[in-house]
Amino acid sequence: MNKVLIIGNQGYIGPVLQKHLSKKFILFGYDIGYFSNNLSTVFDLGIDSNLKCQYYGDVRNIKENLFENIDHVVYLAAISNDPMGNLFGNETNDINKISALKCANFAKNNGVKSFVFASSCSVYGTGGSSIKNEESILNPLTPYAKSKIESEEELSKISSDAFKITCLRFATACGASPRLRLDLVLNDFVASAVLTNKIEILSDGTPWRPIIDVKDMSKAIEWAITERNNNPSNNFIALNIGSNEWNFTIKELANEVGKIIKGTNISINKNAQPDKRSYKVDFSLYYNYAKNFYPKRKIETTVSELIDNIDSIIIHKNFRNSQYIRLVHLKKLIDSKIITKELKFL
Repeated sequence: MNKVLIIGNQGYIGPVLQKHLSKKFILFGYDIGYFSNNLSTVFDLGIDSNLKCQYYGDVRNIKENLFENIDHVVYLAAISNDPMGNLFGNETNDINKISALKCANFAKNNGVKSFVFASSCSVYGTGGSSIKNEESILNPLTPYAKSKIESEEELSKISSDAFKITCLRFATACGASPRLRLDLVLNDFVASAVLTNKIEILSDGTPWRPIIDVKDMSKAIEWAITERNNNPSNNFIALNIGSNEWNFTIKELANEVGKIIKGTNISINKNAQPDKRSYKVDFSLYYNYAKNFYPKRKIETTVSELIDNIDSIIIHKNFRNSQYIRLVHLKKLIDSKIITKELKFL
């Protein structure tokens, strides 16, 4: 069995990805551990048992010997959203870009076959209602989005016939996970509907967001490790990952949740300034490449699993001040003097 090193495996995506890949690959994890204890139920205490080995460390200081005898690398490590990226600009660049490139070079030097980088559809920035494909002009508006596209640009320079690089421009993640996040738009809406019976949209509700269930993200990563490498003509590819059926305006998404969770009151701030981060994305190329891996999940299923996930945890109605909000958790680690303002352990 091939060996896969997942860098940043103890976040939101990692546990779901590990379960998905565990029957086909020998898995190794590397993570700094900021969110390793953010488990959504006591039944998830063994979620990393499908790993051959879990390594702990700061990706900014990762050692090259970890890449020895590894076949594939998946790079999930990131300052993972706009609020955190805005507050930790230098760290976003260091972790999302510089460390990703360093890991890719280490991987290439050690004969790793492929490198999968978790990128983002946020690189399209202001898109309005015009649909964006891989040939569209990029307009990243935030440090997070800029770090992703700059990483893609640098990674494209080091791919080769023996070292294929796949940048997966994911739609906004959603869905249940043992290490749950509630600072993602659909997850936030479901938590708010479950815990407070209402959804308050702080924008005017018009921005477009494509979304993707974390289980479908895992399928895309599997494709990038396996089937993608059967195409010798593309040593580097940046690909939109999501479903054309899962492009929603924020208002539409709230209404979808309201249809499923009956009795949810939805309010919109009609006086809010328009959110410039709006992008409707075309995922046809991914479908053409990977029909068997293309998302097939229904939003009703994703919302239902999220409801079960949220019901399994003890959480106050003010969930936006909980450990399930990444920025809140990081600030608490800093206030507790566990890590520094530069996001390094003391």
